[in-house]
Amino acid sequence: MIPSILPTYSRAPLAFEAGEGAWLTATGGRRFLDFGAGIAVNALGHAHPVLVETLRRQAARPWHLSNLYEIPEQKALADRLVEETFADTVFFTNSGTEACELAVKMVRKHWSEKDPARTRILTFEGAFHGRSSAAIAAAGSEKMTKGFGPLLPGFTQLPFGDHEALRAAAAEADVGAIMVEPVQGEGGIRPLPDVCLKGLRDLCDDHGLLLVFDEVQCGMGRTGRLFAHDWAGVSPDIMMVAKGIGGGFPLGAVLATEAAAAAMTAGTHGSTYGGNPLGCAVGLAVLGIVAEPAFLEEVRRKAALLRQGLEGLVASHPDVFEEVRGAGLMLGLKCRVPNTEVVSAALDRDMLTVGAADNVVRLLPPLVLTDADIAEGLARLDRAAAAVSAKAA
Repeated sequence: MIPSILPTYSRAPLAFEAGEGAWLTATGGRRFLDFGAGIAVNALGHAHPVLVETLRRQAARPWHLSNLYEIPEQKALADRLVEETFADTVFFTNSGTEACELAVKMVRKHWSEKDPARTRILTFEGAFHGRSSAAIAAAGSEKMTKGFGPLLPGFTQLPFGDHEALRAAAAEADVGAIMVEPVQGEGGIRPLPDVCLKGLRDLCDDHGLLLVFDEVQCGMGRTGRLFAHDWAGVSPDIMMVAKGIGGGFPLGAVLATEAAAAAMTAGTHGSTYGGNPLGCAVGLAVLGIVAEPAFLEEVRRKAALLRQGLEGLVASHPDVFEEVRGAGLMLGLKCRVPNTEVVSAALDRDMLTVGAADNVVRLLPPLVLTDADIAEGLARLDRAAAAVSAKAA
Protein backbone atom coordinates (compact mmCIF):
# COMPACT_ATOMS: atom_id res chain seq x y z
CA MET A 1 0.00 0.00 0.00
CA ILE A 2 1.43 3.38 -1.00
CA PRO A 3 2.39 5.62 1.96
CA SER A 4 0.85 9.04 2.54
CA ILE A 5 4.13 10.66 1.38
CA LEU A 6 4.86 9.74 -2.23
CA PRO A 7 7.85 7.34 -1.97
CA THR A 8 10.25 9.10 -4.33
CA TYR A 9 13.00 9.34 -1.71
CA SER A 10 15.04 6.64 0.00
CA ARG A 11 15.10 8.21 3.44
CA ALA A 12 17.37 7.41 6.37
CA PRO A 13 15.36 6.52 9.50
CA LEU A 14 16.19 9.81 11.19
CA ALA A 15 14.20 12.87 12.20
CA PHE A 16 15.68 16.05 13.66
CA GLU A 17 14.10 18.34 16.21
CA ALA A 18 16.75 21.01 16.80
CA GLY A 19 19.85 22.50 15.25
CA GLU A 20 22.49 25.11 15.83
CA GLY A 21 25.35 26.06 13.52
CA ALA A 22 26.75 22.90 11.94
CA TRP A 23 24.98 20.56 14.39
CA LEU A 24 21.61 18.81 14.37
CA THR A 25 19.87 17.02 17.23
CA ALA A 26 17.73 14.02 16.34
CA THR A 27 14.65 12.91 18.21
CA GLY A 28 16.08 10.87 21.05
CA GLY A 29 18.99 13.23 21.60
CA ARG A 30 21.75 12.04 19.19
CA ARG A 31 23.79 14.97 17.90
CA PHE A 32 24.93 14.90 14.27
CA LEU A 33 27.62 16.97 12.60
CA ASP A 34 26.00 18.29 9.44
CA PHE A 35 28.34 18.29 6.44
CA GLY A 36 25.41 18.23 4.02
CA ALA A 37 23.66 21.49 4.97
CA GLY A 38 20.45 20.38 3.30
CA ILE A 39 22.51 19.82 0.11
CA ALA A 40 24.23 23.24 0.17
CA VAL A 41 21.09 25.07 1.31
CA ASN A 42 21.79 26.03 4.92
CA ALA A 43 24.65 28.37 4.09
CA LEU A 44 24.51 29.99 7.53
CA GLY A 45 23.84 26.76 9.36
CA HIS A 46 20.90 26.02 11.62
CA ALA A 47 19.06 28.64 13.69
CA HIS A 48 21.35 31.51 12.72
CA PRO A 49 20.29 34.35 15.04
CA VAL A 50 20.10 36.97 12.27
CA LEU A 51 17.85 34.78 10.14
CA VAL A 52 15.69 33.78 13.10
CA GLU A 53 15.16 37.44 14.03
CA THR A 54 14.53 38.44 10.40
CA LEU A 55 11.90 35.73 10.02
CA ARG A 56 10.29 36.61 13.33
CA ARG A 57 10.12 40.30 12.42
CA GLN A 58 8.76 39.69 8.94
CA ALA A 59 6.22 37.16 10.25
CA ALA A 60 4.38 40.03 11.93
CA ARG A 61 4.14 41.80 8.56
CA PRO A 62 2.62 40.60 5.26
CA TRP A 63 3.88 37.11 4.37
CA HIS A 64 2.50 37.01 0.87
CA LEU A 65 1.53 39.68 -1.62
CA SER A 66 0.67 39.11 -5.24
CA ASN A 67 3.20 40.31 -7.77
CA LEU A 68 0.37 42.51 -9.05
CA TYR A 69 1.67 44.97 -6.45
CA GLU A 70 5.04 46.38 -5.45
CA ILE A 71 6.91 44.37 -2.83
CA PRO A 72 9.56 46.49 -1.07
CA GLU A 73 11.50 43.50 0.27
CA GLN A 74 11.73 42.07 -3.25
CA LYS A 75 12.97 45.36 -4.66
CA ALA A 76 15.61 45.67 -1.92
CA LEU A 77 16.97 42.18 -2.58
CA ALA A 78 16.96 42.68 -6.35
CA ASP A 79 18.80 45.98 -5.98
CA ARG A 80 21.46 44.34 -3.81
CA LEU A 81 21.93 41.42 -6.21
CA VAL A 82 22.31 43.82 -9.14
CA GLU A 83 24.83 45.83 -7.11
CA GLU A 84 26.88 42.73 -6.25
CA THR A 85 26.84 40.98 -9.65
CA PHE A 86 26.94 41.31 -13.44
CA ALA A 87 23.14 41.46 -13.60
CA ASP A 88 20.84 44.31 -14.57
CA THR A 89 17.62 42.59 -13.54
CA VAL A 90 16.33 39.75 -11.34
CA PHE A 91 13.26 37.50 -11.27
CA PHE A 92 12.55 35.61 -8.04
CA THR A 93 11.44 31.99 -7.90
CA ASN A 94 10.91 29.43 -5.16
CA SER A 95 13.57 26.94 -6.25
CA GLY A 96 16.43 26.14 -8.57
CA THR A 97 14.14 24.07 -10.76
CA GLU A 98 11.89 27.08 -11.33
CA ALA A 99 14.97 29.18 -12.04
CA CYS A 100 16.00 26.69 -14.72
CA GLU A 101 12.56 26.88 -16.33
CA LEU A 102 12.81 30.66 -16.59
CA ALA A 103 16.41 30.58 -17.83
CA VAL A 104 15.35 28.28 -20.68
CA LYS A 105 12.32 30.45 -21.46
CA MET A 106 14.49 33.56 -21.42
CA VAL A 107 16.91 32.08 -23.92
CA ARG A 108 14.09 30.98 -26.23
CA LYS A 109 12.25 34.32 -25.98
CA HIS A 110 15.45 36.24 -26.63
CA TRP A 111 16.06 34.41 -29.89
CA SER A 112 12.41 34.28 -30.95
CA GLU A 113 12.62 38.00 -31.64
CA LYS A 114 16.13 38.01 -33.10
CA ASP A 115 16.74 34.72 -34.90
CA PRO A 116 13.91 32.18 -34.39
CA ALA A 117 16.03 29.31 -35.72
CA ARG A 118 18.29 29.47 -32.64
CA THR A 119 16.29 27.21 -30.35
CA ARG A 120 18.96 24.75 -29.21
CA ILE A 121 20.83 24.93 -25.90
CA LEU A 122 24.12 23.09 -25.36
CA THR A 123 24.59 21.36 -22.00
CA PHE A 124 27.12 18.87 -20.60
CA GLU A 125 27.24 15.25 -19.54
CA GLY A 126 26.91 14.94 -15.77
CA ALA A 127 24.84 18.11 -15.45
CA PHE A 128 21.97 18.51 -13.02
CA HIS A 129 19.62 21.46 -13.49
CA GLY A 130 16.55 20.28 -11.57
CA ARG A 131 13.71 17.81 -12.04
CA SER A 132 11.16 19.66 -14.18
CA SER A 133 10.55 18.68 -17.79
CA ALA A 134 12.95 21.30 -19.14
CA ALA A 135 15.60 20.55 -16.52
CA ILE A 136 15.69 16.79 -17.11
CA ALA A 137 15.75 17.34 -20.87
CA ALA A 138 18.70 19.68 -20.38
CA ALA A 139 20.60 17.09 -18.31
CA GLY A 140 19.63 14.24 -20.61
CA SER A 141 20.87 11.36 -18.46
CA GLU A 142 18.94 8.10 -18.52
CA LYS A 143 18.61 8.20 -14.73
CA MET A 144 16.77 11.53 -14.98
CA THR A 145 14.74 10.96 -18.13
CA LYS A 146 13.75 7.28 -18.22
CA GLY A 147 9.98 6.94 -18.20
CA PHE A 148 9.30 10.66 -18.65
CA GLY A 149 9.25 10.95 -22.44
CA PRO A 150 8.63 12.51 -24.80
CA LEU A 151 11.27 14.97 -23.66
CA LEU A 152 11.25 18.68 -24.36
CA PRO A 153 13.34 19.10 -27.53
CA GLY A 154 16.09 21.61 -28.11
CA PHE A 155 18.96 20.38 -25.93
CA THR A 156 22.23 18.72 -26.89
CA GLN A 157 24.44 17.15 -24.21
CA LEU A 158 28.17 17.29 -24.90
CA PRO A 159 30.90 15.18 -23.27
CA PHE A 160 32.43 16.88 -20.23
CA GLY A 161 35.81 18.33 -21.23
CA ASP A 162 35.54 17.62 -24.99
CA HIS A 163 36.62 20.99 -26.39
CA GLU A 164 36.49 19.92 -30.03
CA ALA A 165 32.89 18.73 -29.75
CA LEU A 166 31.97 21.98 -28.00
CA ARG A 167 33.56 24.19 -30.64
CA ALA A 168 31.88 22.27 -33.45
CA ALA A 169 28.46 22.37 -31.81
CA ALA A 170 28.66 26.07 -30.93
CA ALA A 171 29.19 26.94 -34.58
CA GLU A 172 25.91 25.32 -35.67
CA ALA A 173 23.26 27.76 -36.87
CA ASP A 174 20.41 26.62 -34.57
CA VAL A 175 22.34 26.98 -31.29
CA GLY A 176 21.33 29.89 -29.09
CA ALA A 177 23.03 29.28 -25.74
CA ILE A 178 25.41 27.23 -23.64
CA MET A 179 24.25 26.27 -20.13
CA VAL A 180 26.74 24.99 -17.57
CA GLU A 181 27.43 24.60 -13.85
CA PRO A 182 30.80 26.19 -12.96
CA VAL A 183 31.10 23.32 -10.47
CA GLN A 184 28.99 20.23 -11.09
CA GLY A 185 27.41 19.13 -7.84
CA GLU A 186 25.24 16.07 -8.47
CA GLY A 187 27.66 15.14 -11.24
CA GLY A 188 30.44 14.42 -8.74
CA ILE A 189 31.92 17.77 -7.59
CA ARG A 190 33.61 18.51 -10.91
CA PRO A 191 34.85 22.11 -11.18
CA LEU A 192 35.18 23.64 -14.60
CA PRO A 193 38.70 25.16 -14.72
CA ASP A 194 38.87 28.96 -14.91
CA VAL A 195 40.48 28.75 -18.34
CA CYS A 196 37.46 26.75 -19.56
CA LEU A 197 34.98 29.28 -18.17
CA LYS A 198 36.91 32.00 -19.96
CA GLY A 199 36.91 29.87 -23.09
CA LEU A 200 33.15 29.45 -22.88
CA ARG A 201 32.70 33.20 -22.62
CA ASP A 202 34.94 33.75 -25.65
CA LEU A 203 33.17 31.02 -27.60
CA CYS A 204 29.76 32.53 -26.89
CA ASP A 205 31.00 35.98 -27.88
CA ASP A 206 32.49 34.63 -31.10
CA HIS A 207 29.20 33.01 -32.15
CA GLY A 208 26.80 35.48 -30.56
CA LEU A 209 25.45 32.92 -28.07
CA LEU A 210 24.03 33.48 -24.62
CA LEU A 211 26.03 32.02 -21.73
CA VAL A 212 23.93 30.61 -18.88
CA PHE A 213 25.52 29.67 -15.55
CA ASP A 214 23.76 27.38 -13.11
CA GLU A 215 25.05 28.45 -9.69
CA VAL A 216 22.21 26.90 -7.71
CA GLN A 217 24.60 24.69 -5.73
CA CYS A 218 27.98 26.39 -6.15
CA GLY A 219 26.84 29.99 -5.63
CA MET A 220 26.24 32.20 -2.58
CA GLY A 221 29.73 31.99 -1.11
CA ARG A 222 30.06 28.22 -1.37
CA THR A 223 33.42 28.38 -3.21
CA GLY A 224 34.83 31.34 -1.25
CA ARG A 225 33.65 33.99 -3.69
CA LEU A 226 30.06 35.22 -3.85
CA PHE A 227 29.65 33.22 -7.06
CA ALA A 228 31.93 30.53 -8.44
CA HIS A 229 32.40 32.25 -11.80
CA ASP A 230 33.96 35.24 -10.00
CA TRP A 231 37.17 33.21 -9.70
CA ALA A 232 37.54 33.19 -13.49
CA GLY A 233 36.79 36.88 -13.91
CA VAL A 234 34.02 36.23 -16.45
CA SER A 235 30.31 36.97 -16.44
CA PRO A 236 27.34 35.07 -17.87
CA ASP A 237 24.35 36.60 -19.61
CA ILE A 238 21.90 34.65 -17.43
CA MET A 239 22.45 32.95 -14.07
CA MET A 240 20.31 30.58 -12.00
CA VAL A 241 20.56 30.90 -8.21
CA ALA A 242 18.77 29.10 -5.35
CA LYS A 243 19.66 26.87 -2.37
CA GLY A 244 21.99 29.06 -0.27
CA ILE A 245 20.30 32.33 -1.24
CA GLY A 246 17.50 31.67 1.25
CA GLY A 247 19.60 30.04 3.96
CA GLY A 248 16.94 27.33 4.27
CA PHE A 249 13.91 29.35 3.24
CA PRO A 250 12.59 28.39 -0.24
CA LEU A 251 13.99 31.03 -2.57
CA GLY A 252 15.55 31.14 -6.00
CA ALA A 253 16.30 33.71 -8.66
CA VAL A 254 17.31 34.28 -12.24
CA LEU A 255 19.78 37.10 -12.78
CA ALA A 256 20.32 38.51 -16.26
CA THR A 257 21.75 41.32 -18.30
CA GLU A 258 19.37 43.77 -19.89
CA ALA A 259 20.24 42.50 -23.36
CA ALA A 260 19.44 38.87 -22.44
CA ALA A 261 16.22 39.69 -20.60
CA ALA A 262 14.75 42.46 -22.77
CA ALA A 263 12.20 40.19 -24.48
CA MET A 264 10.69 39.11 -21.14
CA THR A 265 7.95 41.74 -21.05
CA ALA A 266 4.74 41.89 -18.99
CA GLY A 267 2.83 38.61 -19.14
CA THR A 268 5.69 36.43 -20.44
CA HIS A 269 6.39 34.85 -17.05
CA GLY A 270 5.05 34.82 -13.52
CA SER A 271 5.09 33.16 -10.12
CA THR A 272 2.49 33.09 -7.37
CA TYR A 273 4.93 32.82 -4.46
CA GLY A 274 8.18 33.90 -6.12
CA GLY A 275 9.54 37.05 -4.51
CA ASN A 276 7.18 37.00 -1.53
CA PRO A 277 8.03 39.37 1.35
CA LEU A 278 8.96 36.58 3.76
CA GLY A 279 11.43 34.89 1.43
CA CYS A 280 13.00 38.12 0.20
CA ALA A 281 13.45 39.48 3.73
CA VAL A 282 15.38 36.33 4.64
CA GLY A 283 17.32 36.39 1.35
CA LEU A 284 18.37 39.98 1.96
CA ALA A 285 19.62 39.02 5.43
CA VAL A 286 21.60 36.09 4.00
CA LEU A 287 23.14 38.22 1.28
CA GLY A 288 24.03 40.93 3.79
CA ILE A 289 26.24 38.40 5.60
CA VAL A 290 27.56 36.22 2.77
CA ALA A 291 28.54 39.07 0.44
CA GLU A 292 30.83 40.69 3.00
CA PRO A 293 34.53 40.39 1.99
CA ALA A 294 35.57 39.40 5.51
CA PHE A 295 33.02 36.58 5.57
CA LEU A 296 34.19 35.24 2.20
CA GLU A 297 37.83 35.47 3.29
CA GLU A 298 36.95 33.35 6.32
CA VAL A 299 35.20 30.80 4.07
CA ARG A 300 38.39 30.54 2.01
CA ARG A 301 40.51 30.08 5.14
CA LYS A 302 38.27 27.34 6.52
CA ALA A 303 38.07 25.69 3.10
CA ALA A 304 41.87 25.48 2.92
CA LEU A 305 41.98 23.98 6.41
CA LEU A 306 39.35 21.37 5.55
CA ARG A 307 40.96 20.50 2.24
CA GLN A 308 44.36 20.03 3.84
CA GLY A 309 42.81 17.63 6.31
CA LEU A 310 40.98 15.73 3.57
CA GLU A 311 44.19 15.33 1.57
CA GLY A 312 45.72 13.75 4.65
CA LEU A 313 42.67 11.52 4.98
CA VAL A 314 43.10 10.30 1.39
CA ALA A 315 46.76 9.59 2.05
CA SER A 316 45.89 7.65 5.22
CA HIS A 317 43.18 5.57 3.57
CA PRO A 318 44.29 4.93 -0.03
CA ASP A 319 42.14 1.79 -0.15
CA VAL A 320 39.00 3.88 0.52
CA PHE A 321 39.67 7.23 -1.13
CA GLU A 322 41.19 8.21 -4.47
CA GLU A 323 41.26 12.02 -4.43
CA VAL A 324 39.77 15.26 -3.12
CA ARG A 325 37.79 17.38 -5.55
CA GLY A 326 36.04 20.72 -5.56
CA ALA A 327 36.44 24.32 -4.51
CA GLY A 328 35.87 26.21 -1.28
CA LEU A 329 33.42 24.41 0.97
CA MET A 330 32.01 22.43 -1.96
CA LEU A 331 34.27 19.41 -1.72
CA GLY A 332 34.09 15.78 -2.75
CA LEU A 333 35.89 12.57 -1.84
CA LYS A 334 36.27 10.32 -4.88
CA CYS A 335 36.02 6.81 -3.47
CA ARG A 336 37.60 3.48 -4.40
CA VAL A 337 34.88 1.63 -2.49
CA PRO A 338 31.17 2.28 -3.13
CA ASN A 339 30.47 5.81 -1.91
CA THR A 340 27.32 4.56 -0.20
CA GLU A 341 29.51 2.61 2.21
CA VAL A 342 31.33 5.79 3.26
CA VAL A 343 28.09 7.78 3.61
CA SER A 344 26.63 4.98 5.74
CA ALA A 345 29.75 4.63 7.90
CA ALA A 346 29.79 8.39 8.51
CA LEU A 347 26.12 8.31 9.43
CA ASP A 348 26.84 5.54 11.94
CA ARG A 349 29.34 7.95 13.49
CA ASP A 350 26.76 10.75 13.68
CA MET A 351 27.92 12.70 10.64
CA LEU A 352 25.82 13.71 7.64
CA THR A 353 27.34 13.63 4.14
CA VAL A 354 25.78 13.43 0.66
CA GLY A 355 26.45 11.01 -2.18
CA ALA A 356 27.00 12.12 -5.77
CA ALA A 357 27.67 10.64 -9.18
CA ASP A 358 31.09 9.26 -10.18
CA ASN A 359 31.33 7.49 -6.80
CA VAL A 360 31.87 10.72 -4.87
CA VAL A 361 30.90 11.69 -1.32
CA ARG A 362 29.94 15.35 -1.14
CA LEU A 363 30.98 17.53 1.79
CA LEU A 364 28.87 20.70 1.85
CA PRO A 365 29.07 22.03 5.41
CA PRO A 366 27.51 25.32 6.49
CA LEU A 367 29.77 28.24 5.64
CA VAL A 368 29.77 29.20 9.33
CA LEU A 369 31.33 25.97 10.61
CA THR A 370 34.13 26.44 13.13
CA ASP A 371 37.68 25.14 13.16
CA ALA A 372 36.58 22.75 15.90
CA ASP A 373 33.78 21.49 13.62
CA ILE A 374 36.36 20.87 10.89
CA ALA A 375 38.61 18.91 13.24
CA GLU A 376 35.66 16.87 14.49
CA GLY A 377 34.46 16.20 10.95
CA LEU A 378 37.88 14.98 9.87
CA ALA A 379 38.09 12.72 12.93
CA ARG A 380 34.68 11.20 12.21
CA LEU A 381 35.52 10.67 8.54
CA ASP A 382 38.77 9.02 9.59
CA ARG A 383 36.89 6.60 11.85
CA ALA A 384 34.34 5.96 9.11
CA ALA A 385 37.08 5.16 6.59
CA ALA A 386 38.79 2.83 9.06
CA ALA A 387 35.51 1.00 9.57
CA VAL A 388 35.01 0.63 5.81
CA SER A 389 38.58 -0.73 5.47
CA ALA A 390 38.07 -3.20 8.32
CA LYS A 391 34.81 -4.42 6.81
CA ALA A 392 36.49 -5.03 3.45
CA ALA A 393 39.46 -6.91 4.98
